Formats: sequence, structure tokens, C-alpha cells
Amino acid sequence: VPEGDKVLDVGCGEGELLHWLVENKGVEGRGIELESAKVHKAISKGLSVYQGDINAGLTVYPDNAFDVVVLSQTLQETQQPRQVMLEMLRIGRKVVVTFPNFAHWSVRFSLLFHGKAPRTKFLPYSWYNSPNIRVLSIGDFEDLIGEENWRIERKIFLAGHRRITRWPNFFAEVAICL
Repeated sequence: VPEGDKVLDVGCGEGELLHWLVENKGVEGRGIELESAKVHKAISKGLSVYQGDINAGLTVYPDNAFDVVVLSQTLQETQQPRQVMLEMLRIGRKVVVTFPNFAHWSVRFSLLFHGKAPRTKFLPYSWYNSPNIRVLSIGDFEDLIGEENWRIERKIFLAGHRRITRWPNFFAEVAICL
């Protein structure tokens, strides 16, 4: 995210990322979050955040209202991910999406050897209390991008603090795509 950009953080939680961007990049930041307790915590940090449901759309914003729209670790929690992405692309000149890779080897092996919904360090929830309603992999996300004729300008894959360059769909825990 370039310095001074106008940024919308969709599903901003308690505003950790948005606060960092404001403090370290001098962005003009706004956020949307569904849970009221998280909205209050974000506002207490001095952030401009409102309570809203991104599944209902981002129609309150005009076309190209932001330089960058961020959806960090929230895509898998949306009811209509394709529609959310379309709206983000409409209101932002650039879109950054990060999501957990459910095809990571630890998830695959956990399901194979334990025969239960996987729980990992990065996906610590039980099946019944997980906010994740979508299970997607890097391959799934790239398929959507291709089907919609969208373009990924840059992508980074991580496992912990290590950058993954080979077989990301198997070795990466997180994908970050611009």
C-alpha cells in the first residue's frame, strides 16, 4: 500500500492492519466490520470504522472511491465472495486480498490421518465455531481470477515468516494477492 493512499479495510476486525497503515504509511484509512465489539475497539484506536455487512454489498461507495481496498483474512468468511470481489474492484483502483490456504499440507494431512475437520496453528477453530464458511485454496482463487478475466499483478505466498516460491498450493499457509 503506497504512502498517503485512500484505503478501505473490508472486514477490518479490531483495526490492527488499518491502524498500522495509518501510523506507518500515512494512509487515509476507513474500515468496515460486522461485529460491534470489534468496531468499538477500532474506533477507540482513533480509526474511522463503521459497522456493516459486506455480504450486503459495498453500494454506499461510488466507483473508484479508494486507491486500495483490502480484504485481509475475510474472503473465506463471506457469503458471496465473487460479489464481494466485484464490489471491491468497482470501488477501488487496486484490491489486496489475503486468505488462508486450506490446501496447505498440514490441513491435508490432518484430515487424512485424523479423519476430522482439520485444526492447525493457522486454522485453530473447531468445525462448529469457525468463522470460515468457505474452504478455498490458492488454486481455487486463481481459478476464479481466470474465470472472471481479472489479473493478479503481484502475489506472495507465506508459511509463517517464510516466503514460499515452489508449490504454494501445498506449502503456503497464506496467500496475498494484488
